[in-house]
Amino acid sequence: MRKPPHKCIIFRILTLAFLSVAFFCDGCMIVSQLGTPTRHERKVAAEYNLSNRREQKILVLVNQPGWLNVRVNLRYYLTKQINENLIKKAEIPPEHLVGYNELSEFRSGQGDFSLLSPVEVGAALNADMVLLVMVNGYELNRIAKTDYYKGFLSVQGILHNVATGEKLWPRSAKSKNVKVGFEIESRGREAAVHRLVAASAHCTVRHLYDCPEDKFKISDDRSNIGWESWKE
Repeated sequence: MRKPPHKCIIFRILTLAFLSVAFFCDGCMIVSQLGTPTRHERKVAAEYNLSNRREQKILVLVNQPGWLNVRVNLRYYLTKQINENLIKKAEIPPEHLVGYNELSEFRSGQGDFSLLSPVEVGAALNADMVLLVMVNGYELNRIAKTDYYKGFLSVQGILHNVATGEKLWPRSAKSKNVKVGFEIESRGREAAVHRLVAASAHCTVRHLYDCPEDKFKISDDRSNIGWESWKE
């Protein structure tokens, strides 16, 4: 038996209405998804944005205490890696960074370099700002009966204004504490050292420019967990 005409018409109208609503909602979802920033497009706002100070000269000054038992020149490797991060990520022109060789020559020409404050060193090298990075913990141990290594590196960062002596960053603490480490590195000692240095440089510089959200956190970052229990 055929359905009455008016029921068929009502059925068709309801079907079209349903399809229209479904299409509209899907379209809204597509537009919404297209309009939502990706994790790379979203930024973690800089605590102090050096990208807005590109015209100023910056000295990266790494202090490595004599009591620290280190077989590598962390001053050199950290300075080099931090400078590279400032160039690539904070977009600081290379000519606005004091080179490690220039700093090394100045250091060797001083009777007692350790008596100079970071601001005094910056002034002597015509820098506008000094990013002081203090190494306060380092371990690199070979895992028994393997060529694998485990290690950690902890540093503290402070940014100074040379002209005024003011601490520019961090505002809410005496220094920015950075701890990085890993339980296993299989590529040898040199790769292990580079991995620690690269992670420390990233975890320091990431606060000094608007860092993409998907690049902010790295696997070797140990700054915000119970490091001592991990190390043991």
